[in-house]
Amino acid sequence: TTEIYTLSLHDALPISAFWAFRHVGRWLVAPDALQHARALVVLSGKVPYRAMEAADLYHQGWAPEVWLLREETDEADETFVKLGISHPSEQDYDQKVLERLGVPKEAIRILEPPTTNTVSEIRLIADELRRQGADKVIVVTSPLHTRRSKLIWHLAVGDPPQAILRLASAEPTDPDHWWRATGDIQDVTHEVLGLIDAHLGFVAKPRQ
Repeated sequence: TTEIYTLSLHDALPISAFWAFRHVGRWLVAPDALQHARALVVLSGKVPYRAMEAADLYHQGWAPEVWLLREETDEADETFVKLGISHPSEQDYDQKVLERLGVPKEAIRILEPPTTNTVSEIRLIADELRRQGADKVIVVTSPLHTRRSKLIWHLAVGDPPQAILRLASAEPTDPDHWWRATGDIQDVTHEVLGLIDAHLGFVAKPRQ
């Protein structure tokens, strides 16, 4: 009996690891049910898909405004300036996408100050909600980024205010077969490491 149990346990470990490997992509996708909120917020990254989703939700009437986040300039931005080359920011592109999809300019707001990562973005959004006395916001991000964004909000902000995480439905990704595409492999790896960092207390810092 002992030998049978040991053999079964020995077999179960690699099977469990393989199951976790196959399903981690789908597990990372964790959107919330929609609720009416003070604003829609487009997290930085994956232009134009997040802004496209925010425009769609705006037209459905889930929030009266769309908020954008401005990223701090980095070494690449400074190099473009030295070269005399125009280099629009993600926020510039997001705003153009929103306006092209019919979101009125007066309904688009850019939050300040600039942010450096998801943690700083979420803290800025929560601060603005508290300043306005609002209790809910719809946060639009990539499918594979929803679970980590939700965890960061819980750890860095708490509840209330409440963040309703929604995914950019038009973004090309395949959570069920994430190992087949280089981009999905990079995203899944980044999200898993980011979840570990969040549980460790956000020890990884943006490059200064």
